[in-house]
Amino acid sequence: MKDKPSIFLDLDNTILDFTKAERVGLLKTLNDMNIEVSDEMIDIYSRINIEQWEQLERGELSRDEIRTSRFERFFEELGMDADGSRAEEFYEEYLCQGHYCIDGAIELLEALHKDCNLYAASNGIDFVQERRLTGAGIKKYFKNIFISEHMGYDKPDKRFFQRCFETAPEIIPEYSLIVGDSLTSDILGGINAGIKTVWYNPKRSAGREDIKPDYEISSLSELPELIRGIFA
Repeated sequence: MKDKPSIFLDLDNTILDFTKAERVGLLKTLNDMNIEVSDEMIDIYSRINIEQWEQLERGELSRDEIRTSRFERFFEELGMDADGSRAEEFYEEYLCQGHYCIDGAIELLEALHKDCNLYAASNGIDFVQERRLTGAGIKKYFKNIFISEHMGYDKPDKRFFQRCFETAPEIIPEYSLIVGDSLTSDILGGINAGIKTVWYNPKRSAGREDIKPDYEISSLSELPELIRGIFA
């Protein structure tokens, strides 16, 4: 590679294991509230949370609205009289502690950071993501960390990436790509911004006809060779 390409890396379920962090955080939260937990309850919460973040991507909900309503909806669906605000406080603190990495993520960052400019790109809650990155010990690999709460726009809005380009003028869109697990956030965002896209799809889920990534991988270990081929 003659110049360093710019690589945007999504965080949740691309670099950091959000599924595990969510499960552990929810178990601890409900335990603190003396609520007996079942797998079904965890699935219900996860579904509600995903639905609300997808609404954020479409501009239908704000981040603050998610934080004030997701546990209220959760308890309402379960028919429980519990304090959603209190649950949110517990949960966010435990989520901050959930700095587990996806298998192969550290090795990927080690392999890429010398030859690429790495940028974290996340729609997550700012202070939660900052603490998770610090706890995981991986902030050192990133040239900059772009969290939508700071950028003023959420992926997949192309203005999120425009702000990134303005903040880091060394980024050349034609010499950039984004890697992420979400078609509707990461891949559509990259398409909107005019940069190359790599869908990280470890479960080999079915794609969508309306959102086509440029490349697809099922393991992070595939990415370094792919990047070398793209930017050779």
